[in-house]
Parts: sequence; C-alpha cells; structure tokens
Amino acid sequence: MQHRTQRISEALREELTEMIGYELSDPRVATATVTGIDVSPDKRHALVRIRVADGEDAKQALAALEHAATFLRREVARRLELFRVPELHFEADIATELRGRMDHLLKRIKKGRPKE
Repeated sequence: MQHRTQRISEALREELTEMIGYELSDPRVATATVTGIDVSPDKRHALVRIRVADGEDAKQALAALEHAATFLRREVARRLELFRVPELHFEADIATELRGRMDHLLKRIKKGRPKE
C-alpha cells in the first residue's frame, strides 16, 4: 500500500469511527465499530469493515450505514479537505468472529487431551 493511500485509510478510519460512534443517531449502528479500511489504489473506493456486537444485527447495521454513506462521505470531505473522497462501501468483518471461534475450538481440543 502506498504511503498516501495508507494515510488516507487511517484518516478515514479515525473520522468514521468518531462519526459512527458519536454522531449517527440511528440505533441500528449503536454497537458498530470500524475495524479497518482498505482504500483502492486510485482512491475512488474505500471498503469499510464493520464489527457489530451482536452478529444478528450486522445486516441491519450495514443497511443503516449504506443509507448514511452519502452523509458520511460529505462529512469526511468537509473534515479532511481531500481533493477526491472515496465512495464508501461497507462490509461485515467476519475475521474477528472467526478468530474467536477458532480460539474456542482450540481450547476445547486442548481440554479434551489427557495431561502428559
């Protein structure tokens, strides 16, 4: 990842974390947190990975964020003063859930082994 793309990604993450956490009044995004952002090399698109405390609410939270994407993009443009603000695309971050599930399974396996 280029240095500028990386800086834009980090700045977007900071701003979106603040806006989603404190400025959006939609209750569907109350437990949503930004876990990462990937900005395309041409800086026209940004994939925002979101984690929601309750996995069942992820679809509703993503729908709410897609609905608010225009507002969020406009606010990011105003705050960061970027020449080109990427279009925001949201996706559920399942890597965190998979890691937790793998840890749980490994602990169960370890408990099942006789002590040596």
